[in-house]
Amino acid sequence: MKSIVALLSILFSLGAWANQLESIRIWPSPDNTRIVLDMGAAPKYHYFTLRNPHRLVVDLEQTQNRVRFNEVQNNSELITRVRSSKAPNAGSYRLVFELRAGVKPVVFPLTPAGDYGHRLVIDLPYDDKSRASQPALRNTASGKGSIVIAIDPGHGGEDPGAIGPRKNREKHITLSVSRRLADLINKEPGMRAVLTRTGDYYVNLNKRSEIARKARADLLLSIHADSVANSGPRGASVWVLSSNRANREMAGWLEKQERQSELLGGVGEVISQTDDNPYLTRTFLDLSMDKSRADSYAISEHILAAMGKVVRLHKRKPEHASLAVLKSPDIPSLLIEAGFISNPQEESLLLSADHQQKVAQAVFNGIKSYYRENPPSRTMMAGQASQAGGQTALSTRKHTVKTGESLSVIAQRYGVSVGRLKGHNRLQSDVVRVGQILDIPSS
Repeated sequence: MKSIVALLSILFSLGAWANQLESIRIWPSPDNTRIVLDMGAAPKYHYFTLRNPHRLVVDLEQTQNRVRFNEVQNNSELITRVRSSKAPNAGSYRLVFELRAGVKPVVFPLTPAGDYGHRLVIDLPYDDKSRASQPALRNTASGKGSIVIAIDPGHGGEDPGAIGPRKNREKHITLSVSRRLADLINKEPGMRAVLTRTGDYYVNLNKRSEIARKARADLLLSIHADSVANSGPRGASVWVLSSNRANREMAGWLEKQERQSELLGGVGEVISQTDDNPYLTRTFLDLSMDKSRADSYAISEHILAAMGKVVRLHKRKPEHASLAVLKSPDIPSLLIEAGFISNPQEESLLLSADHQQKVAQAVFNGIKSYYRENPPSRTMMAGQASQAGGQTALSTRKHTVKTGESLSVIAQRYGVSVGRLKGHNRLQSDVVRVGQILDIPSS
């Protein structure tokens, strides 16, 4: 009889507690605070907010709590306390977040992925009263006339990125390398760095380009650490936007890891003020994207040349993929893979402060090399080139024709027309020969 009662008790308990609240993680960022509830199974939930004082209440149906609130790490300026309250129904659990200000929460579940199981995600966007201050990296020199480099540390917060054999996470490596690169840039007169994230939090893919655009960035660099199922590959690489759908295995792997999104970019304001003319709209986008893609490719070559002197390269030429962070039509954008975190030896290197500094220094050297040859007008570097008796690179760029290149390919790379390229070099036909040196006119 006792065994039957015990069995019924267990069955009742399993029915009443069909789910478990296993942990609570809080990720503050400059724009919002993200709360992640790790659940044993897919959550059934309801939520509402209260005022005087401000609170967010989350009711989890048929859920038992395993969390000790005093062990929850909370660095958010918005959340003052996490506690429980009396549940409205038997078997449910009521979770209360006490807040400094009112918010409009965005709540959604996530299915298991990677090392994570079922999750309930709660985003609390800041308003003017609750907004946390974002640390800013400033150059010691005036920002006027500076070349602005936006550095995007890949992943962050709830998104760990790739995970190495020893469970090291890509998001920490990318932030460390990005900070080192920003320090080098900010010490260089006439250059200034802006980070898309300064801590361990997630930034939406579209937001990364938006941050660069608001900073009037001349270049966007997204820093990552590569990963594949095979632990053999090693070496750094640089990726630029593909004009066609990438079909290589590595490009496909990268694209699966990134949420696809189309960016209108900085030409959006111009387009919005024009008539509803699809041909004009397409022309604006094509002109802007062609120039951005050409500059991206040229910069990537300088960075690869510099990196090849100090670290192993996976590929010595820029690779192409269709990644959201590369799609801004008005800002040259590159994705730099510092190495393969999936390779045990390279995972150790990527964790090394010396190796991280080598990578950052090489990327910086490549950037500096490019902009010394191609200083944007009205910048300090352009003034220095003029004082030295030189000309800007837009009028002095030269290209040596390589095997497989045609005049149209070269023209597209530099964002100029075939006609202008022929006229500038006084060519009588579209035929070019390997080793021929062409002067590149300004775009």
